[in-house]
Amino acid sequence: MTRLTTNTLNSLPAAVRRPAYDRSRLAPGIVHLGLGAFARAHLCEYTEDALELEFSAWGVTGASLQRPDQRDRLSPQDGLYTLLKRAPEGPELRIIGCVGEVIVAPESPAALIARMASPETRIVSLTVTEKGYCHDPATGKLKVDHPDIVHDLANPLTPRSAIGLIVAALKARRAAGLGPFTALSCDNLPHNGGVLRGLVRDFAALSDDGLSQWIEAEGAFPASMVDRIVPATTEADIAEVAGLIGLEDAAPVIGEPFRQWAIQDVFAAGRPAWERVGAQMVSDVAPFEFMKLRMLNGAHSSLAYLGYLAGHETVAEASGDPVLARFLQGLWAQIIPTVPAPQGVVLADYGDALLARFRNPAIRHRTWQIAMDGSQKLPQRLLGTIRDRLKASAPIDHLALGVAAWMAYVAGTDESGAAIDVRDPLAATFATKAKAAGRNAAALSQSSEPTCRASRVSQVSSSGIWRRCSRMARKRRRLRWFRRNAAALPSSSGAAKRRPENLRQEMLGPSPSMTS
Repeated sequence: MTRLTTNTLNSLPAAVRRPAYDRSRLAPGIVHLGLGAFARAHLCEYTEDALELEFSAWGVTGASLQRPDQRDRLSPQDGLYTLLKRAPEGPELRIIGCVGEVIVAPESPAALIARMASPETRIVSLTVTEKGYCHDPATGKLKVDHPDIVHDLANPLTPRSAIGLIVAALKARRAAGLGPFTALSCDNLPHNGGVLRGLVRDFAALSDDGLSQWIEAEGAFPASMVDRIVPATTEADIAEVAGLIGLEDAAPVIGEPFRQWAIQDVFAAGRPAWERVGAQMVSDVAPFEFMKLRMLNGAHSSLAYLGYLAGHETVAEASGDPVLARFLQGLWAQIIPTVPAPQGVVLADYGDALLARFRNPAIRHRTWQIAMDGSQKLPQRLLGTIRDRLKASAPIDHLALGVAAWMAYVAGTDESGAAIDVRDPLAATFATKAKAAGRNAAALSQSSEPTCRASRVSQVSSSGIWRRCSRMARKRRRLRWFRRNAAALPSSSGAAKRRPENLRQEMLGPSPSMTS
């Protein structure tokens, strides 16, 4: 089959939307670190819309920080790829054209730093997931003993981390007499702009105090809140897109129709007209990110662990289970009192909209995918909410069940004794401790708590909730555990679905670049 390229755009079916501007005039203005599926389905579509509305030099240079996969897929396609938006009423197809090139950082660190330091680059954005910031989630501080940070301090011209790359490029700009670019975090971190500013500043201070002071005084690090469900692309998705567009596309991305982007309007060197294509430019992003982290991400993680243990492959399946649907309503009832509503938002309505999005049957967002890196995600998604509820002497049973499900999941075996493919920076540690503790909940609590405290997963330990979650989690038969514990909650009823025997192999598909 013929490949999607600039020369084959005109052969696309009329129903496929294509770039409505002259791509030969596209000049790079944005470098995006971590050009995975989410960025290509979110930031790049907003930028594509802005280019079509008001063309200017806002092309995107993508950077892969680890593997050459994205470069190898996109370069033969001149940077073009398909965005397939799955709605219940049918698919919508669009070719995104704003990506001009992809640089693989481990292969060409000097080229990437040069691109970031170029006067044409005005924004460096990033989606590197929580673990990519090389920081301590409990304090927001740089982990100076992180292997990538240790390497970057010793080898400043060939950095591995996003933080090291940003500092190297800002140092080059300062030396050339240029102002800083805007560093725009698009990751699910509370106060992501402020966290990124502190990490970049502190890293710079370890080798050049003058550079650190310049970054603090001149740099721009706007906070942002991003939202769109983007499941990992499968081989079946690639085949489906080829059938729909009549061309081979090795790099399609899949997303839901809904999207949201709230951005603090603080930029050092201009930006695309994102506000004219649906982004919300605001003075304070905190209410939006707080609402999303607790209500969407907290529910997503809880549903992922409970859904996986109950035998559900996808979020749509899990949220359609009567037990889990009622669990979600009870979970949101405990979350909402801890969330200040952004102006114009009714939180109960927001929860209803989330449930409808979760239930979209066209989005096959796998529970296993969302369950990745839970030790890095749970602090901001669930544990802060639990802490606030405990301070108010309010019930936490639904929230505790979500944490307990995570504990059962990272123990590493399902109810039949089959291994769970746990993807987490602390996976090996958790598996060792779970094996040593066996069925002893107290032993699991005692052995795991210090490890989890290091990643802020035991913020709630002093209240006894850690031990309560351990008792929930360390049941030998996990589906039996789920049915008993979920059904015991005030808003739960019904029975969970048992996973088919062959489902585990179907679930072990490609790893996502980012999850919501």
